[in-house]
Amino acid sequence: QVQLVESGGGLVQDGGSLRLSCAASGGTFSRYVMGWFRQAPGKEREFVAALRWSGGPTYYGESVKGRFTISKDNAKSTVYLQMNSLKPEDTAVYYCAADYSRFGLVTTAHDEYDYWGQGTQVTVSS
Repeated sequence: QVQLVESGGGLVQDGGSLRLSCAASGGTFSRYVMGWFRQAPGKEREFVAALRWSGGPTYYGESVKGRFTISKDNAKSTVYLQMNSLKPEDTAVYYCAADYSRFGLVTTAHDEYDYWGQGTQVTVSS
């Protein structure tokens, strides 16, 4: 059973940085797409970033382009989300997700992802 465990959330000031981690276990991830999503109170879950575990380009939501970076460490089975120049509107619960993608297709639709972590709170104060 695939398990995803996020860590690294917290409280940061406007303009600050945080790095989230997502430790993956319980599967062979070479055909998985790994994504980060976020959900603020009263809002729908929003795509943040994604990559293929097998390598290749990275993908970002418009609101985070140029500020956030998704990366992975194969040896540690961990995906990261480096968040710089944080803004109060980035405040949300951030989720790591895994999508088994046989042909490597990357989707931004949250309901296409098969496994989810428990989420980690990120709060940006103004």
